[in-house]
Amino acid sequence: MNTHYIKRQVQKGFTLVELLIVVIILAILAAIVVPQFASSTDDAKLASLDSTLSNVRSAVDLYRQQHDSYPGQKTAVPDATCTSTVKGTGLADSNAAFLSQMAMYTNAAGEACGIADNDADGTAEYPYGPYLKKSSLPNNPITEVATLEVISTGDLSMVGTGAAGGWKYDTKTGKFIANDTNNGYDLR
Repeated sequence: MNTHYIKRQVQKGFTLVELLIVVIILAILAAIVVPQFASSTDDAKLASLDSTLSNVRSAVDLYRQQHDSYPGQKTAVPDATCTSTVKGTGLADSNAAFLSQMAMYTNAAGEACGIADNDADGTAEYPYGPYLKKSSLPNNPITEVATLEVISTGDLSMVGTGAAGGWKYDTKTGKFIANDTNNGYDLR
């Protein structure tokens, strides 16, 4: 028998030890990377909250400059010059008045109407606003709630109670905050 012709079979593939080392390395990398993604999600929520607060506060400030009062301080129910089918609702210091005055056209008295020009003379009876692009507030990105708690205490140190989540607004000071008890998200 010729020993030159006996072929030795070459082993192909990984050993069990090599596979275990690869699995351990992947587990260590996953343990390092996964928390990084979780914190970036929290950072994104905080950035979204900061942006939303800034936008609504700017709208409240613009309303204040044009009306000499904060939205929600006066009734939003329009007079007879509003011929629109969409009319403001809500008496002073109410959620409905705040939302109507921010999402509709308003006159100097704060009355809200769905259209600015209500007659053929070309003069807008409701020349101000709307201040928000949507007729409702966006969700609070932290609590995922869009409810609004309107108060009229005049408390500049107002903090969130978290009672309903969403937002909290004071008609006397114009302060608009996230209604959250976690001070890390207060962003005054």
